[in-house]
Amino acid sequence: MKIGYVPDPVRYCRMNTSELREAFLIHTLFVPDTVSLFYFDVDRVIVGSAVPVQKHLQLDTPKEFSSSFFTERREIGIFNIGGKGKIATDGQTHELENKDALYIGKGVREIAFSSEDSKNPAKFYLLSYPAHQSFPTQKIKRTEADSVHLGKPELANERTIHKLIHPGKLSTAQIVMGFTELESGSVWNTMPAHLHGRRMEVYLYFDMDENTRVFHFMGPPEETRHLVVANEQVVISPSWSIHSGVGTGPYRFCWGMGGENQDFDDMEVIPMEVLR
Repeated sequence: MKIGYVPDPVRYCRMNTSELREAFLIHTLFVPDTVSLFYFDVDRVIVGSAVPVQKHLQLDTPKEFSSSFFTERREIGIFNIGGKGKIATDGQTHELENKDALYIGKGVREIAFSSEDSKNPAKFYLLSYPAHQSFPTQKIKRTEADSVHLGKPELANERTIHKLIHPGKLSTAQIVMGFTELESGSVWNTMPAHLHGRRMEVYLYFDMDENTRVFHFMGPPEETRHLVVANEQVVISPSWSIHSGVGTGPYRFCWGMGGENQDFDDMEVIPMEVLR
């Protein structure tokens, strides 16, 4: 498990492009037949993946945890961006199609991943936060998502937000998770920008062509920067940072949040004249 420390807003202002990418961007996450884990100190979030191709994969406990098993004091949200796969949890088997999700609550000891077809393997995206309470493991199909259509074509921001793991669907200790799809010709400009003072977010960009890039805008409103993001890369977004992305071609993104507040509308709106 790779451990990273997210800079504060003061250090952020002095960083060059390479330093920003090293601190806030996960370049390579989905590795065949590998469980990859990245720990960040901000809200103790863990970003990970499991890509079972030729073999089943077990979610082992990193030595840094000093715990008996991964979810001894954690919960996990899992989102499948690949082919059909299975996740085994303490004797139960959950089949996940593309864009299905699984919530795993605190206390589950055995977690294993497999794919139905090695030529089209599952790509399980993992997001984990500390959990103070145990809630039941539950699968949420893409077709069961609570979907909200937002934006307008003339503003180039028409999109649909699919809420998968959230309080209206199931109970969690803190994690909220879903994905956003953009209409043709629209981008995720989500303006005016906003902050979430009581929670941080993580963004996985996916379903992008090889040469497509997303310019992800970040930073305090008065001191913005951008990251150039390729397919299946992940951006860490602390609570003090705006978040918005404009692509050179079609893209989707999975969003996940953790913190003390699960209210989706918990937003501090930033007037456009404040942005710099």
